[in-house]
This record gives sequence, structure tokens and C-alpha cells, in this order.
Amino acid sequence: MPESPDPSHPTDAVASPPGRSLWHDRNFLTMWSGQAFSQFGAQIFELALPVLAVLLLHATEAQVGYLTAAATAAFLVVGLPAGAWIDRMRKRRVMIVADGIRALALAALPLLYLAGRLEMWHLYVAALVVGIATVFFDVSYQSIIPSLVEPDQIAEANGKLESTHQLASLAGPAVGGGLVALVSAPVAIVVTVATYLASMVALIFTRDHEVRREATDHAPLHREIAEGLRWVFGNPYLKRIVATTSISNFFSTIVFTLVPIFYLRILGFSPATMGLLLSLGAVGGLLGAMLAARISRRIGEARAIPVSAIAFAVAMVPLPLAAALPQAWAFTLLVVQTFTMSIGVVVYNITQVTFRQRITPSRLLGRMNASIRFCVWGVMPLAALAAGWLGSWLGTIPTLWIGALGGLLATLPLAFGPFWRTRDLPAARA
Repeated sequence: MPESPDPSHPTDAVASPPGRSLWHDRNFLTMWSGQAFSQFGAQIFELALPVLAVLLLHATEAQVGYLTAAATAAFLVVGLPAGAWIDRMRKRRVMIVADGIRALALAALPLLYLAGRLEMWHLYVAALVVGIATVFFDVSYQSIIPSLVEPDQIAEANGKLESTHQLASLAGPAVGGGLVALVSAPVAIVVTVATYLASMVALIFTRDHEVRREATDHAPLHREIAEGLRWVFGNPYLKRIVATTSISNFFSTIVFTLVPIFYLRILGFSPATMGLLLSLGAVGGLLGAMLAARISRRIGEARAIPVSAIAFAVAMVPLPLAAALPQAWAFTLLVVQTFTMSIGVVVYNITQVTFRQRITPSRLLGRMNASIRFCVWGVMPLAALAAGWLGSWLGTIPTLWIGALGGLLATLPLAFGPFWRTRDLPAARA
């Protein structure tokens, strides 16, 4: 890290003393608590929305594909300019507004349901609006950490936030499944609305030391977008991470788009059973969040990235086999499969996101994250549409095999890259 102070990371900012645990940082804990509520609510929504579509509105494979495409289309449509815009704004304020928009959009669904007017197109619109707000929230979320904590605390902060995500993944689906069974999917979404409001309040009371860029530092939008892309694809490590994550997201989205139909119709699971399965599998993600730093120390940060990516890809393969098993055995297989997959993806995400944040200059953080999100999330609406088309043409199970086996291709950019030749990735920002 350069000795000279970064103007966007002033030395007089309020932050934890170097070396001090974030457990003693009340400001970070305030933001963290809000995100805990938000992540928990998001998990309930992610279960309630497909249950609502598949069981209550009787959605086809194609309609489920359209719904997933609507939820992820924003990363393809506004992902790149969002990063440039966010680098010109205070990221915490962007997150506050995004939380409010998400809460309003989701609040409309239970009201339409109670009025007896809810239709599939309402789900498409709500998913699209929430998706756009989530683009701005997530890019800001991944860019704000360096303005909340000291550079040597970034990895700890990411680990804590990812642990919260995994705890939400652990409890959220089970609670969501119970709520859906008890009060119906649309009413369960009210809980998600409340958690987004809680996140918004927590962010209002959080303080950061981000300094807004001067207007004289603003270049035309297309030049700022290009600068972010050049930074990402000019780095030999980042461009391979982007390639692997993009290919993996394409094929895993094909799988996850049709998983609700696979679980609820083909295997005959109830929403509560589906939620329990996802919660038990998420224990692996919690374990991965706890072990990520230890794994990086043991085998090296650089090698942990391809190892975890390969583990995730291999764990995806057994999923379609569940269709050939009795329901109880299928449930057991899917728990083990999801558990293993969750370990791989969490270790991968913590390691590579920490690396990205560490080497990127503060003025480029928003554009770096948006550029990467555009590539790795922008493929998802296309994959969702492909899943709907393939599912209608070939059937759900053959499409799951295409997604599961195709995911193995994603490991190639990392498996044959420079990661094996070194233990640790570069530590200094350019």
C-alpha cells in the first residue's frame, strides 16, 4: 500500500484503529446489523417468489425463465453505467434509496394478491424494479467497505458480511417455507418488505468516510465506463476471474431457474421441504465463510480461487440424479450436494472479492464492481431465457444436465491460469 494518503480515504476519517477487531467498531456493526435483516428478507423472497409463480399462478418453464430474466436483466441493461454513476455519488445514500424502492415494489404484490388481481406480469414488473434497485445497491455495497474500515480490515469485513449472508441462507429458506405454508407466499413477502426498511434505517445511522469526487474529476460517461473495463481486463488475474464467473453463472442460472419446478413438481417437495433443503445446504456456506481465511492461509490465496471454483462446479453435477431416486434419498442427495456447492462458492467469493477491493483504487471501485457485475451477472437473463426455452423443448431434467455439465467448462480459465504459480495475489493498489 502506498505511504501517501489516498484523497478518498482521508487519514482523519472515523474508523477502527489498525489491528483492532471490527467487533469493537460500532459504526460497522450498525451497517452489518441492517444487512443481516436485508439478507434474511431476501432469502424469504427468493423462496416465496418461485413458489408464488409455480404453485399459485401455475407458471410454465418459459414463464419461470421470463421471471428469472426480469429479475436479472438490470445487470445487463444498466450494469455498466451504474458503476460510473455510483462513482460520482455517495454510495451509502445510493443504498438507502435502493432499499426504499425495493420495499415499495414488493409491497405491491401482497396487496394485489389480497385484492384478487395478482397476475404473472405483476411478478415480472416487480422483479424488474427490484433488480434495477439491486444493481445500484450491490455495486455500492461491494464498493463501500473500504470507506468504512481500514485497509487491513477489508478481508475481516467481507468475511463477516458473507457469514451473515450464509446465516440468512441457513435460516431464511426454512422460515420462508414455513411462512409460505402458514400464510401463503404473497403475505410472506411482507416480511421481506420489513427487512428492507430495517436495512434502510441502519444505513441512515451509519457513518462513512467516503469523499465525493470533485466534478472536475468527471470524464464523459463512456470514457469512465471504458476506464473501468480497461482496469478489469488489463489485470491478468481479474480477467480470468471474470471469465470463470461469467461461464459459471450462465450454466448455474440455467439450473437454478428450473430448480423450483424440479423440486416442487417433479420431486413433489412441499414449499416447507424445499425451504428446509435449502437451509440445510446453506450450512456449507456458513462453514465456507468461517474457513475461507484459513484455507487461504493453508494453500495460498491465489490457489484458493481455482480450488474453490472447481469444488463448486463438481458439486453441481449430481443434482439431476435426484430424479431417479425415491423422495427421501433424493432429499438426502440434494442436501449433500447443496452443502458442498455452498462451501465452494463462498470460499471463492470471499477470496476473489477481497482481492478485487484490495488492488483497485478507490476512485475506480464502483466501475470495477459494475464492470465485473455486468459481465458475470449480465449473462444471467440470457441464461434464464435459455433455460425456459430448453425446458419447454427438451424437458426440465435434460436441461438440468446441460447446466450441470456445462458448469465444468467454467473452471478452465482458472485451472490453466497463473494462480497455481504463486501463493499470494498482489497486495498493493495500482
